[in-house]
Amino acid sequence: MEELPILTVSQREQFLVENDVFGYYGYFEASDVSTQKSMMEIQRDKQLDYLMKGLRQLGREFSSLDANRPWLCYWILHSIALLGESVDDELENNAIEFLGRCQGSDGGYGGGPGQLPHLATTYAAVNALVTIGGDKALSSINREKMSCFLRRMKDRSGGFRMHDMGEMDVRACYTAISVASILNIMDDELTRGLGDYILSCQTYEGGIGGEPGSEAHGGNTYCGLATMILINEVDSLNLDSLMNWAVHRQGVEMGFQGRTNKLVDGCYTFWQAAPCVLLQRFYSAHDLVHHGSSHISQGTDEDHEDHHDPEDSDDDDDSDEEDSDEGSVNGHGVHHTSIYINRRVQPVFDSLGLQRYVLLCSKMPDGGFRDKPRKPPDFYHTCYCLSGLSVAQHAWSKDEDTPPLTRDVLGSYSNLLEPVHLLHNVVMDRYNEAIEYFFKAA
Repeated sequence: MEELPILTVSQREQFLVENDVFGYYGYFEASDVSTQKSMMEIQRDKQLDYLMKGLRQLGREFSSLDANRPWLCYWILHSIALLGESVDDELENNAIEFLGRCQGSDGGYGGGPGQLPHLATTYAAVNALVTIGGDKALSSINREKMSCFLRRMKDRSGGFRMHDMGEMDVRACYTAISVASILNIMDDELTRGLGDYILSCQTYEGGIGGEPGSEAHGGNTYCGLATMILINEVDSLNLDSLMNWAVHRQGVEMGFQGRTNKLVDGCYTFWQAAPCVLLQRFYSAHDLVHHGSSHISQGTDEDHEDHHDPEDSDDDDDSDEEDSDEGSVNGHGVHHTSIYINRRVQPVFDSLGLQRYVLLCSKMPDGGFRDKPRKPPDFYHTCYCLSGLSVAQHAWSKDEDTPPLTRDVLGSYSNLLEPVHLLHNVVMDRYNEAIEYFFKAA
């Protein structure tokens, strides 16, 4: 009698996840059109209720996140902005006042009032205030002390440390440079040696690890790539290898995994899709997507149509039209980078398949998004599922000013989210306001 193969823990977990995911897909396919349409809706009202409740009051179970309170502000406020909404004046003022109490006397923001300034929570606080927008929020950021704080976090090796005497890694580099860029306080001292440090973190697989010698990881790959674009050194990376690694992190479930041989996770909808779009636009500018490397996986128009909403009958005759207008890789980042996109191109990943995973497997009936089936919703996954959903919806567009076609958005076109700035992950109109404000403040 032939012995059955012994499965590893990882294999068993993968089979369980696939069974759950394909169970959802099978139920969807067997449902009537009305049920399918309902399952594909973002359900904005439920999402907003979930988010607003969290912004007003959190339960005791969140006490373990006491050092991450600016992150909670950012995750919730950014999710609300992606849905095209904003908070009322009372909540806005409360958020600004609270984040002001997190700002250190010597610059930077801690995880809560009186806590040690930290680059991660500094990034979250700045992005939250940029997302709120307006003079009160933006003027609350002390740019002069922030500049001093960033210099204190700079290591002589070229990288950044997360806090005084803290760890040095790619996350620290990205959060520092993202803040410096959006506040218009970038200078040669901050960027000196930084590109070499990021380059030392690119692995044999092609992705970028948290520090030299570490395994390639989706979040660190986004952070490293975005940093290199912001400091105009992206050409130093092995971009072919990076692209190859990133596109192959989309699995049979149609969601992305964070590392090789790991399970799908909804948060990587952003962390992996954003680098794919950034690289795709780089290759488009160099005529390599259409004429070059065979290892870059591309969908076809036929594949694109397979995921079309059952109720959608728009023709979109102009879907393959090319346009010679130029737009930057990140929208309005011409002052940061010389990478441009000048035509509508097919995404290098399955953008509709990714939307399908998020809407059917990550979205929760009562609001919020989760990692995968059997997991509870949380604000982190809600933020990055929605951010990645926006990236996937806009992946076919030549720039942020070109709205996606109906066929680019899975489900009803009412699912369309606000476009995000790919290098900072704030919605485009708030980014534009902040850039204008801090340009005048310089």
